[in-house]
Amino acid sequence: MPPPQTTMSVKSDIELHITTPNGDNTDQTFRTIGGSTKDDEELRRLGKRPLLNRGFGFMSILGFSCSALLSWEGVLVTSISSLLNGGPAGVVWGFLINWVGTISVYTALGELASMAPTAGGQYHWVALMAPRSCSAFLSYMTAWMTTLAWQALAVSVGYIIATMLQGIIVLTNPAYVPENWHTVLIIWLAGLFAVMMNSTSSRAIAKFEGLILILHLAGFFGVLVPMVYFAPHNDPAEVFTTFLNTGGWSTQGLSFFVGFPAIAGSLLGADCAVHMSEEIQHAAVVVPRALLFTILINGLLAFAMAIALMFCLVDLDGALGAAETMYYPFLQIFYASVKSITGACVMACVVFVMAVASSVGVYASASRMLWSFSRDRGLPFDRYLVKLTRRALPVNAILTTLAITVLLSLIVLGSAIALNALLSLAIAALFSSYLLVCGLLLWRRTTGAFQPHYNASEVISPGNLAWGPWKLPEPLGVFNNVIACLYSILLLFWSFWPQTTPTTPENANWSVLVWGAVVIFSIVWYIVRAKNYFKGPIKEV
Repeated sequence: MPPPQTTMSVKSDIELHITTPNGDNTDQTFRTIGGSTKDDEELRRLGKRPLLNRGFGFMSILGFSCSALLSWEGVLVTSISSLLNGGPAGVVWGFLINWVGTISVYTALGELASMAPTAGGQYHWVALMAPRSCSAFLSYMTAWMTTLAWQALAVSVGYIIATMLQGIIVLTNPAYVPENWHTVLIIWLAGLFAVMMNSTSSRAIAKFEGLILILHLAGFFGVLVPMVYFAPHNDPAEVFTTFLNTGGWSTQGLSFFVGFPAIAGSLLGADCAVHMSEEIQHAAVVVPRALLFTILINGLLAFAMAIALMFCLVDLDGALGAAETMYYPFLQIFYASVKSITGACVMACVVFVMAVASSVGVYASASRMLWSFSRDRGLPFDRYLVKLTRRALPVNAILTTLAITVLLSLIVLGSAIALNALLSLAIAALFSSYLLVCGLLLWRRTTGAFQPHYNASEVISPGNLAWGPWKLPEPLGVFNNVIACLYSILLLFWSFWPQTTPTTPENANWSVLVWGAVVIFSIVWYIVRAKNYFKGPIKEV
C-alpha cells in the first residue's frame, strides 16, 4: 500500500492534513510569517504551499552561505590531499580551475533557482525539465543523490571540527595521542551543537549567520596577515611550478588529477541557499545573487589564502610530517610563521570557530532537503520527517540528520583517510545531481523550451517552462551551460580515485561503495515500491 497522501487546503493559516491508510486525519497548523505575497505566489505557481517562515534576507543568507561554504578556512584543511598529489603548484592551479568550474555550475543553478525557488532544488528542476517518460524516475534519483550529498557534508564538517580540535591539542600538548574514538565522540558533540542551533527559529539563525559573516571576513585578515608577515617566503617558482607525486602514480599528470577533487571540497556548500529558498524573502532574485556573491567573494578569499599558504610553506617535509600527528599541515605552518604556540593556537581557533559555525548552515540545508523530499513522499518514514513544529521548523528532519551523522561517523573507526572518503562521497553525490540538472537545462534551452520571464503564465510545469527574473543572456548562457557540464563530468570521474597506489583496504576510497550502494538501493526501491506513489513533486495547490 502506498504511503499516506498529503493534501493541503487554502486558508489564511497553513494547514497540513495527513490522511492515514485507515482514513484517520491528523492536522497540524502553521502560520507563515515574513516574506511577501509575491514570494508565496511564486511558490504556489510551482504547486507548493508556503509552510516555512521567511526569516532570511540577502545579507543573512549571504552569511549563511559563506559560513556553510567554509572557503578560505576549507583551503587550509583540504589542501593536504592536493599537496600530496600535485604539490604547491597543484594546489594553486587546481584551485583556480575548480573555482572557474564552480562559478559556471552555480551560475546555471542560479538561473534555475530564479525560475523555481523551492527547497527541493535539483530534483524539482529535473522533474520540470526531464522527458515525461522518465521524469519521475530521474527526479527520484536526483533527490537521493542530493540528500546523500548533504548528509555526507554534515558528517564531513563534523570530522573537520573533531580532527582540528585534536590537532590544536597536539600542538599545545605533544604528549596527547589522538584516538579514532575520540574523533567520533567530538563529531557527535558538534552535531548536537548544530541541532540545538537549528532548533531555535529561522530568524535567530539568520541573525547568527549575519554575525558569522563579519567573523568570516575579519578572521581571514586575522589569519592571513600574521602568517604572511612573520613567515619566511618561498620563491614564486617554487609556488607556481613545483609539482609533487607522493601517491606513487605513474605520471605527474595523473597525480595532479587524483588530488584535484580534494581542493574542490573548499568550494562545496554555496548552494545551501537553494535549499533554504522557502525561508528567503524575494527568493527568485536573492537566491541566484547569493549563489554568485558567495562563490565570487569566497573564491577570491580562498585563492588568496591558498597562494599565501604555499608561499609560507618553506619547510615542506615538516608540514607533511605534521599531517601525521596534527592532521593538518596548516597548524605547523602557523607555528613556523609566528614562532609561538599561543599565537598559532589563536590563529587556529579562528578557523575552528568558523568550522563550528559552518555546521549550523550545513545541518539546516541537509534537514531542509530531507524535509522537502519527504514532503513529496520520496523517503521512507516520510510522515515522520515531514512534520513541523509550531515555529515551522523541521525538527524531525534535523534530528534524523544527526542520527545519520552518528552512523556515518563510524567510518572514522576503520578508515585512515576518512576525510578524503567523506569529501569524495559528497562531491560525487552533489555533482551527480549537478550534471543531470545542467545537462537537462542545456537540452531545454537549446530547443527553445523556455518562455521569456514576462510571458510566464500562472503555473510553471513541464510543458510550460519560463525563465525567472535572473538569467544569462544568450549565447553566453549556452556557453556557460556547456562548461558546467564538462566540469561536472571531470570532477565526478576523479572523485572516486584513491589517494595512493597500490591501494589497500586501509587507504581505499570507499566513497564509490557508499555512492553505488545508494544508487542501487534507490533504483531497486523505486522499481519495487516508489514508482507506485512517487510521481515527482506533489501539486499541493
